[in-house]
Amino acid sequence: MTRTFSKLGLGGARIGWMYGPAHIVDAINRVRGPFNVNATAIEAGIAAIRDRAHVERSVAHNEKWLVWVSEQVTLLGLRVTPSVGNFVLIHFPDDKRHSAAAADDYLSARGYILRRVTGYGFPNALRMSIGTEEANRGVVEALTSFLKS
Repeated sequence: MTRTFSKLGLGGARIGWMYGPAHIVDAINRVRGPFNVNATAIEAGIAAIRDRAHVERSVAHNEKWLVWVSEQVTLLGLRVTPSVGNFVLIHFPDDKRHSAAAADDYLSARGYILRRVTGYGFPNALRMSIGTEEANRGVVEALTSFLKS
């Protein structure tokens, strides 16, 4: 079993944990990079997991805004792949005017960075991480303007 700390607000720290049989953990340890997690990320992870109120707030925030973002983007006429993570996959129409690439350019110019997922087999989709209320609302507003353009 593996878990990330992204839902706890530590996505940028690239920290998580793994639990499994000793022979599986040993195999993973042999193929991972030698410096895969830095000391600061480890300390942040320890502090986050010990702070139960932080964990509960973070999980509640993600659950609330995951639903809100999914609903709002769907109301714009875009398809969202159902998610239980801390991100949504937004599918765009096949027309060049409102494609994922055009949306990415539009959003990036306004300071919103979503992830292109062409390399994962989704050439016309963007991955949006659940962020702060301000960021979530901003992306939805920018998408609304983009789709009207």
